[in-house]
Amino acid sequence: QVQLVESGGGSVQAGGSLRLSCAASGYTYSSNWMGWFRQAPGKEREGVAAITTGGGSTYYTDSVKGRFTISQDNAKNTVYLQMNSLKPEDTAMYYCAAGRLYGGSWYLAEKYNYWGQGTQVTVSS
Repeated sequence: QVQLVESGGGSVQAGGSLRLSCAASGYTYSSNWMGWFRQAPGKEREGVAAITTGGGSTYYTDSVKGRFTISQDNAKNTVYLQMNSLKPEDTAMYYCAAGRLYGGSWYLAEKYNYWGQGTQVTVSS
């Protein structure tokens, strides 16, 4: 089992920044990918960014490229999502996820086995 705890959400104005953190504990080496997803009211859960825990390769959905950065601190078992130039359309509940993926498709929620409880991000115009 892997436990994930997110933190760092909040309310900001458009153009502002937030950094989300996801602290992992438990059987963490059972997962080779960590991802950030978001879900706005009435919408499906969307893959935002992912990182391979071994090599540190990163992946982003097009709408956040150049604005968001995913990173990890393996010594702390923590993954971060630095979000800059935030827009109102970034408003959502953000979830951290962990899984053992093969063959890509990092953006599919069903690929991940473990999920955090979520942290709310609200961006006002």
